[in-house]
Amino acid sequence: MHVLRLIVHARSRQPVLLLGEADGDRCVPVFLRPPQAEVIAVGPRSAEGDDRAGTPLTQDVLLPVVEALGRTLEQVEISDLVDGVYTAELVFDGGTRLAVRPSDALSLAVREGLPIGMAEHVLDEVGQAVDDVLPPDGDDTTGAAAQARAATAGPADVPPEQQMQEFREFIDEVSPEDFR
Repeated sequence: MHVLRLIVHARSRQPVLLLGEADGDRCVPVFLRPPQAEVIAVGPRSAEGDDRAGTPLTQDVLLPVVEALGRTLEQVEISDLVDGVYTAELVFDGGTRLAVRPSDALSLAVREGLPIGMAEHVLDEVGQAVDDVLPPDGDDTTGAAAQARAATAGPADVPPEQQMQEFREFIDEVSPEDFR
């Protein structure tokens, strides 16, 4: 799976990460908690770490700790769907798995550039055609423009800085009551 787009759900105003199938045309929406969505919006970690606060984000500390313990975090995986709620796991070398919240797993994957896996039965159950979620342009019957739009986080006329600013404004304004 790869990240197609981070959006805000129109009705719930909750952040949603749209994941696309690596070698296919299906996508899966994953609702996120706002703090993890903000981490994903920041994007991959630079070699110098996060410059915003002068200290690393929590997601930036985990991988060095794992490596210091002599282990390797190989990927994150959306492993199941139970009563409409995703479950996720961190997958370590040697087959060790650790259950975590999906939003935590995905924020870690984005920050560290880790592969994102999804159990096939989950993808089969909730996967939707990218063209159904992001319809192709009128001139583009193949849907390539929609996928390109998704992969670049939106229309070309909206600069990434503006998209980031709009998302940060949403995060600043959202309250716990908005999710009840």
